[in-house]
Amino acid sequence: MLKEVPAANPQAYVEALGGWRREVVEALRAAVRAAGDPEARIKWGHIVCFSNGPVLLIRAEDARVLFGFWRGKRLRAIEPRLKAGGKYELATMTFLEGDTVDVPLAERLVREAVRLNAEVGDPTKSS
Repeated sequence: MLKEVPAANPQAYVEALGGWRREVVEALRAAVRAAGDPEARIKWGHIVCFSNGPVLLIRAEDARVLFGFWRGKRLRAIEPRLKAGGKYELATMTFLEGDTVDVPLAERLVREAVRLNAEVGDPTKSS
């Protein structure tokens, strides 16, 4: 099994994508930038944005794109499609081929996630 080399930066990550996955990731990245532009970097092989710890992830897979938040369980009142799972308070939304991004909703989620990290602290250091 060949190990994939991670993208050098978030822009390279986007540029390596094609078709509907690229469209979805570009729309999510635009929403993230419009909502305050937390620091984006490649971590764990995908885009992770940080503001007082990790805030969100954007991960393109073969058949889906995930938009996840470290404090996503607290964001379910804003967006019930966020599905809880994993460590911390992680919850993710799944985009499939044919889905579109509600950019104002994505911006609202990002703003609230950044606010929560500012108020509560780094989610990886919470007890």
